[in-house]
Amino acid sequence: MIGKLTGRLSSTATPGEILIEVGGVGYCVRTPLLALDILKNTGSEVSLFIYTRVAEDALDLYGFPTEEELAFFKQLMSVSGIGPKTALGILNVADVVSLKRAIAAGDSVMLVKVFGIGKKSAERLVVELRDKITFLSGISGSPLAGSSDDAEVIEALMALGYRADEARHALKEAGSVSEGIISSSVNERLAAALKYLGTAKHA
Repeated sequence: MIGKLTGRLSSTATPGEILIEVGGVGYCVRTPLLALDILKNTGSEVSLFIYTRVAEDALDLYGFPTEEELAFFKQLMSVSGIGPKTALGILNVADVVSLKRAIAAGDSVMLVKVFGIGKKSAERLVVELRDKITFLSGISGSPLAGSSDDAEVIEALMALGYRADEARHALKEAGSVSEGIISSSVNERLAAALKYLGTAKHA
């Protein structure tokens, strides 16, 4: 099984696919459209983390610039009914951080834009992945003040790309405008904080 490819970018002529030459062998790799912008300079050396799909009549390679994108791609496929093509379609809609924020906030609107995903499928995907996205912080030893629930929410927000001070402020402000947030679950507190951050961004 191929886990990573590093070589010369030979072609980007096929939409959603690149050709990487490694040791004289060309590998066709399917990539998110956003990744193509990063890898657009033909002739340059590129490195991609690979997901290998083996079928009876095909061996398909899916490539991602970062391990985070590959891990999220695999998470998407853990949902019933989501295969590699659909998962790649989801990654074509927006960057990983934006998709994670939407799922953590319980927002399925972005996912409905993907061909082959209806409203019910998008909502099911959000329900199945919401908790997993919330707690994949990968952050340890952060000096987070407040309750353990506050710490979990702040760590989750930091994992989604927000600074610690932004996360603390959002949690505080969300609590002042959302009645009952103090007794809410971690997911509800996170959703309220994300809603506040989204509102503040567009204010």
